[in-house]
Amino acid sequence: MKTKLKVKMAIDAGMTLLLLLLMAYERVGETAHEWLGMGICALFILHHILNRGWSRNLLKGRYSVLRVAQTILNAGVALVTLGSMVSGLLLSEHTFPFLPIRSLYSYASRVHMLCAYWGFVLMSLHLGFHWSMMVGIAKRYLRSNRVCTWILRGAAFGIATYGIYAFVKRNIGNYMLLQYHFVFFDFEEPLILFVPDYAAVMGLFIFIGHYCAEGFKKMEKR
Repeated sequence: MKTKLKVKMAIDAGMTLLLLLLMAYERVGETAHEWLGMGICALFILHHILNRGWSRNLLKGRYSVLRVAQTILNAGVALVTLGSMVSGLLLSEHTFPFLPIRSLYSYASRVHMLCAYWGFVLMSLHLGFHWSMMVGIAKRYLRSNRVCTWILRGAAFGIATYGIYAFVKRNIGNYMLLQYHFVFFDFEEPLILFVPDYAAVMGLFIFIGHYCAEGFKKMEKR
């Protein structure tokens, strides 16, 4: 595996971990949440620098159904990430205490919550669209072992199924539609029980994104 690919994978893994921790806002505390937000922003910028070839070729070549879907998804991720960054700066009380503008606090809080939950879902779908690379690596190490392959598929299906339950349980759909203006946490629930639910929801959308991408590929071959 090339060094550049390893770096890209490490950055993506770091962003995934930070994203899960960011969703546990009340569990990690405000100060840690803000620093984690700074960390994911830095990794997001590095991710785009390492993948700048995609941006350079944006207006070149033929647009297949898959490429159109990827472009729309990437634009959505960029939009909500930018919204999270700007609203996060306006809400900051620890890393940038001189920036908060109290007159915009209520508006920025809603934008931040909306962008955070849509960003969580869209970034998970984005991972799913590129999951075939992880599948390829797994196949290389499994050496076409059908038993292991079906075990992994069963595990993915199980995670996605639980992810549906966790999505409803955690009211993620309601937060995405701004049905609530505040996120409700059970303060007695430990972080070790909170994160797996969000990891399952992430797995659900990775699952959806992966099979959507595979479906688009099959459409192109017809």
